[in-house]
Parts: sequence; structure tokens; C-alpha cells
Amino acid sequence: MKPLSVVACAALLGSLFPAARADLPKPETFDDAGFVSIFDGKTLGGWKVSAKTGHSGKSKNKSGGKWEIKDGAIVGSQDEPGNGGIVITEKEYGDFEVALEMNNDDGPDSGLFLRSTDTGKCYQAMIDYHKGGNLLGIYGEGIGGKPHVRNFDFGKDVTEIVVPSKQADGGFKCPVKAEDWKAFWKPGEWNELRARIEGNPPKITTWIKGVKFMEYQDTEKRLADKGGIALQVHGGGDYTKQFVRYRNIRVKELKK
Repeated sequence: MKPLSVVACAALLGSLFPAARADLPKPETFDDAGFVSIFDGKTLGGWKVSAKTGHSGKSKNKSGGKWEIKDGAIVGSQDEPGNGGIVITEKEYGDFEVALEMNNDDGPDSGLFLRSTDTGKCYQAMIDYHKGGNLLGIYGEGIGGKPHVRNFDFGKDVTEIVVPSKQADGGFKCPVKAEDWKAFWKPGEWNELRARIEGNPPKITTWIKGVKFMEYQDTEKRLADKGGIALQVHGGGDYTKQFVRYRNIRVKELKK
């Protein structure tokens, strides 16, 4: 009997041991009624750059990073090594849901700020898109780091996650298994992120690609009932040649 060829062996093994299929959670269906675009894709009309946060310390709070419009997206980076900042809406919001698309480079630390002041105090839906970081956990930016809840950590880069996180998960487990992350998240593509904040102390809910990743009820009133929506470029390091990118930013104000 002739020995099996490499191709035949591979086919035989494939039939005996079929590849495991990712068991991914199904995305939710959202009602888009009531959403209003807050970025026109051409200008920063309705937004302002703030250099008042601690992330702009390298420039002695004279500049808040580099923010420009490219290909219909807000693109942010440090304007000099170590100097970041935020771009924040001129309008303040109370209870609301915000959705946007993100396509950031692996490396810069960013964030989606909810009820933010121009000094960067806020509830942050985390976009720590780098080794050891997290996506859409909740962090109390500028308010003592409380709350801080997340249910996974990025591994050696954003192509892998470690579950559970070293940080407390706030009672909401990661909906995607570590081994399924590569099937769920595709770096270099535009992916939708969504966050909702209601009440004060607030209940904060976040979604990645339509899948709920966090639902957290705070127990203390840490901020005012209203604030801006902001995007961040973190200070420190040198991220002048790596970029964060956001587009299709829209908001629905929620009735109490």
C-alpha cells in the first residue's frame, strides 16, 4: 500500500479532529431612533481641544495633543513626545448613550470619557488599546481611580486577551472566551463601541461590536449630573507617530 500524501494526511486528520469553532455571543439589536450625529466628518465643529488635563503636563498645559480630521475620522496623537490631552464636546449631556467606530493603532492609551469636565474628570469607558490594557471596562478618571472594573486584560498585544482580568470585574464576567478573541476582534478594522450612562450614582453599560461587555452600578455620586463627551490621547511615552481614530460618533439623550 502506498503511503498517504501530505495533503491526504491533512484531510484525514481534519475529518477526525475538526477545528474547534468559536462560540461567540450574538450581538444585540439596537434601536437607532433618537440618535444624533455629533461629528460631521469634516471639522471639529461642536468640539474643543482641552489642555487642562494631567495628560498635557509635558507642554505645561499649553497644548492638548494633536487632533485633526482625516478621511472622515477624528485622528489624535501626541503633539510632542509625552504630551496628550482630550477633545471634548462643547455641549454637556446627562443620561445618554453614545456610539462610535474605532480603528486605533496598537499602542496609544485612549478613552471614551462620559460626563467629562474640561480637566478630564469623568467616568471613562476604557480604550487602553495596548499590552496589558482593556477595552470598555470602567475607570474613574481624575476621581481617584474609582470605580475600576474590567473583565479581561490584553495579552502581549491586542490580538489576545487574558480572562479573568487581574482587576475586579464588578460582577460582570467577560462574554468572550480568551480562545475566541481572535475570531471576535479584528485589529486594523473599524469596530463599533457603545456606552450608556444613566442616573447619579450612575449605571454604566458598555458594548463591543454589539456584545455587552460591562454593566456596572456605582454606589457613590462622584461627578455632576451632566458633562461632556471626550476622547483622549494619554500622556507619557512617545506616541507622536501612532494614532487613535474615531468616526460615526452619535448620541441619544435618554429621558429620565
